[in-house]
Amino acid sequence: MSRSALGRGLGALLMKQPFASKSDAPPPSTLPQEPRPTTLVQSSSSGEAVLVVPIDQLRPSALQPRRDFPLESLQELADSIREQGIIQPLVARKRGDHFELIAGERRWRASQMADLKEVPVILRDAGDATVLEWMLIENLQREDLNPIEEAKGYSQLIEHFSLRQEDVATKVGRSRVSVANALRLLRLPSELQVHIREGRLSVGHAKVLLSLVTETDQTLAAEKVLKGVLNVRQTEVLVAAIQRAAASGVATTSPSPHPRIQDAHIADLATKMQQRLGTKVGLRYNKGKGSVEIKFFSDSDLERILEILGIELN
Repeated sequence: MSRSALGRGLGALLMKQPFASKSDAPPPSTLPQEPRPTTLVQSSSSGEAVLVVPIDQLRPSALQPRRDFPLESLQELADSIREQGIIQPLVARKRGDHFELIAGERRWRASQMADLKEVPVILRDAGDATVLEWMLIENLQREDLNPIEEAKGYSQLIEHFSLRQEDVATKVGRSRVSVANALRLLRLPSELQVHIREGRLSVGHAKVLLSLVTETDQTLAAEKVLKGVLNVRQTEVLVAAIQRAAASGVATTSPSPHPRIQDAHIADLATKMQQRLGTKVGLRYNKGKGSVEIKFFSDSDLERILEILGIELN
């Protein structure tokens, strides 16, 4: 589906007048057994019928890539719906004895908070692949997905419908590189994905952490990033130190039964030195021997480092 086609689809959802829920909805015992929309409100700009549907006959879709709906944001939308009604109808498809949401889950949740009994809905006949595509595009255009949700949405398209990354990129209007970079986030340990989803780690942090080979190193590095509130540049320095420690031969030549723990200690020490001196520090260690390399990039930078070390120039 192209962006232009999507634009026409979302444009068709706009209504000229907001919908106000009826307060005298029938009790549950009088609701029909089969999902039957009731009142025809009006036609959309594309000629589709906008129908009134009991809110309890709508269900969220298992295909929905979005999982996080912040309560504060929902409450603000619920307050707006109480005041103005629903300006943009939901989109759904018939699934057995209920209607499954295609677009508008956030409005549906907020409408429940606003105590609406009925909501305006446009019915669509669409297969799973098309529904997932619509959901992804709508959320991406509105920037509603966090990076992990976006990555999992791409993964769904690839796995469920045997698409290539190039196919996904074309469908959602992204570059293939963007899709590939997003999917790489799913290689991180699950606890790191949670940090990214909740905003404690950025995508920039994630890209740097992914350059570490093992999940153990990735997790240890992430813990240091979070504890030290390191920015992306500082994370690059940390990861470089871990990689140098791993390449120094400690893990393969040391008789220690816990070489990874030793590597982590060396990396931690190098990080503390870098933070103290404010510049790149290379630390090599092997069986009690090694070297320290301190980088400087100008005469004034060298003077600053010497001052920190307590060395006076004659």
